Amino acid sequence: MTHIWQGLRSGQWLTAARARGYSLILLGIGALAVAGWIALSDGLIDRNGKPIGTDFSNVYAAGKLTWQGRPAEAYEPALQHAEEKAVFGGREVPFYGWHYPPFFFAVAFIVAAFPYAWGLALWVAASLAAYLVAIRAILPRPETLLTATAFPAVFVNIGHGQNGFLTAALLGGALQLLDIRPWLAGVLIGCLAYKPQFGVLIPIALLAGGRWSTIAAAMATVAALVALSFATLGVGVCLAWLWHGGTAFELKAAALATASLLATPYVLDYDLVVLAVAIAFFARHGLRHGFRAFEISLLAAAWIVPLLSRGIAQATGIPLGLAVLLTLYALILRRAVLDRAHSPAGTHGFAQA
Repeated sequence: MTHIWQGLRSGQWLTAARARGYSLILLGIGALAVAGWIALSDGLIDRNGKPIGTDFSNVYAAGKLTWQGRPAEAYEPALQHAEEKAVFGGREVPFYGWHYPPFFFAVAFIVAAFPYAWGLALWVAASLAAYLVAIRAILPRPETLLTATAFPAVFVNIGHGQNGFLTAALLGGALQLLDIRPWLAGVLIGCLAYKPQFGVLIPIALLAGGRWSTIAAAMATVAALVALSFATLGVGVCLAWLWHGGTAFELKAAALATASLLATPYVLDYDLVVLAVAIAFFARHGLRHGFRAFEISLLAAAWIVPLLSRGIAQATGIPLGLAVLLTLYALILRRAVLDRAHSPAGTHGFAQA
């Protein structure tokens, strides 16, 4: 007993060979369990009547709603559940709610571009790879990848199709980069906002450590994600506000043409011909009522962007066309707000629809 106690106390019993052997055993058992579970399933439904990947079904269904132009319905339990059933051919499946902020629709949108099984495989493989990269960076030893892959939580996460890999990759990567790349660490922490419950203590630690650049990067990232969500998913709300009120018809038309380009997930540079409609209506309004600051310059930028957008995107990865579209849409909204504010009756000087 003394020998056993001393071994437990020192930890010498866990040799590199044993760690490797135990990891291989767990990895083999886990792989067999996953394979068996899939083999015994009825198509994409397991023997318990749940989808393979259980929780992933809510992400996939939300992605399908996004492809259909109905992302807001993911937050309506009945509509989200209906789409989850539709994913599996109308079969009765348990409800898995969509509880993520709007910018996580980007992930849902990508995986839903593939059939369910392939989307699940892509999600698991990509997020697992990110997790392994982060752990390997933290502990760069030969046995790290094996033990990290055999970690039992890995198989739990795979079984549920959950996002634990992504969370671990973002948090682990941020902590690893905190001293050497503080701004990038802040970006990763900002991306953790998709699961805000994991970020409760992070601000306290960063403030206590005086990590100001990381804090700034995290705040900027969250702000950018919110702005992007608003731009891509809140276009319809703004458009409804414009068309419902006494805004000049030229601004309504310019906003609709611009929003049509922003709302669709598939736009190429030749589609930007539609931008001419927005430019023409906005210019007509400006010529009738006068232009405000920066409006003429932005119209010129919108006019030239189809010539530049593809080349700049290929060379730098910067989506210049999207940036100009977002700016133009914001300018149209600003003009509508200012025009209403300066019109005593709310309609003076407007060309009504």
